[in-house]
Amino acid sequence: MRRRLCLRTVRGGIGATNWFDSPTEGPVHRGTGPVQLRYPSPMIDVEDFERVEMRVGRIVSAEPFPEARKPSYRLRIDFGPEVGERVSSAQLTITYPDRESLVGRQVVAVLNFPPRRIAGFASEVLVLGAMGADGQVFLLQPDPPSPEGLRIG
Repeated sequence: MRRRLCLRTVRGGIGATNWFDSPTEGPVHRGTGPVQLRYPSPMIDVEDFERVEMRVGRIVSAEPFPEARKPSYRLRIDFGPEVGERVSSAQLTITYPDRESLVGRQVVAVLNFPPRRIAGFASEVLVLGAMGADGQVFLLQPDPPSPEGLRIG
């Protein structure tokens, strides 16, 4: 039986570690013949995904955060009238060296993680981004822009 090896991007390059076998029965047929799918993490149920409250917000301020161990910004994000504003610490200084370029930008964040203390600062939400090489973080945002507070599903 042939196996297809899926590669994923990790910090510093391409790796093929921590892949799990497909939970589905039977092979998947592609042009090269049957293969078994593999995934980078254990499978979760739809109910697990639905418990994660991700919403669209707009950055209203981005301030330097010199107290953090790694270069970071303190973000204030508006999630619309239902949720209001929340704060977050984010290591975005490599990808976004001009903090003012973040103001007005829409982002996607997880709202229902417990607050995390970072250098005495309570980070209330987790801003989502794609992790690149050398510490780059590329913020996720809706396209086209959407109203603040919309839930991601």
